[in-house]
Amino acid sequence: MIWSSEELDLDAYLARIGYAGPVAVDLETLRALQRAHVAAIPFENLEVALGRHVPLDLKSLQAKLVGRRRGGYCYEQNSLFAAVLERIGFQVAGRGARVRASAARRRPVTHAVLVVTVDGEPWLADTGFGGGGILEPVRLRDGVVVEQGGWTYGISLEDEGIHVLRTLGPEGWADVYAFAPQTLYPEDFTVMNHYSSTHPQSRFVGQVVAQKPGPQVRHALLRGELSVSHTNGTNERRRVPPGELISVLDEIFGIELDAEDAPRLRALSEQSEQSR
Repeated sequence: MIWSSEELDLDAYLARIGYAGPVAVDLETLRALQRAHVAAIPFENLEVALGRHVPLDLKSLQAKLVGRRRGGYCYEQNSLFAAVLERIGFQVAGRGARVRASAARRRPVTHAVLVVTVDGEPWLADTGFGGGGILEPVRLRDGVVVEQGGWTYGISLEDEGIHVLRTLGPEGWADVYAFAPQTLYPEDFTVMNHYSSTHPQSRFVGQVVAQKPGPQVRHALLRGELSVSHTNGTNERRRVPPGELISVLDEIFGIELDAEDAPRLRALSEQSEQSR
């Protein structure tokens, strides 16, 4: 098995995401699983912020995201989701995406996504992009437009077979990320993960990032600022003092911290606030 799905505790995962529906190799199951996963498991980089190694082996992912009820970023989330889909019987492949959202210059390929084939048709599945991510799979067909929870997404096809995920906002269409048809494997995710978790130019290093997509509203915590975005285009922002960080992570993002991590993250937030 490519994604080590033979090691997966499927029942524990389904309980973690609160899914009690049918499990079959069909589009309805794929949609329901991604929707439940995104709603239950938050996007967060706390291990990176604390300077720790981020393991991607399935045992470690299950222990953290399922057992400890923590979240993770794209390599963790989509590696776990790939194992779940593989265990059920889906045909699933990894892809590497270049993020274009809010990019003033070309970025490296650092985002991990999945392509799942259902009845001969490829679908983009992504549980690990964070606040601006899709809530359900999107058919990989040029010109596709879908509405998910009040957010509108589209797929366009560029030269060399590159697919682009786009989103429609108050100012029109904007690219989210783009990916080539080349298949990536867990080993490739490991290389990308090393860059994102250690390179000084990575936006995940040295700061706390937490995001939660959802229908009608999205929450994002970045550089000590909490933003709440709505489908009507309004956006609320406020600073999160270091003393409120742990409660915000818990109450808004559903991130459960142990007694060791909470004070370390609070201290990191205080250092960041003092260096502003």
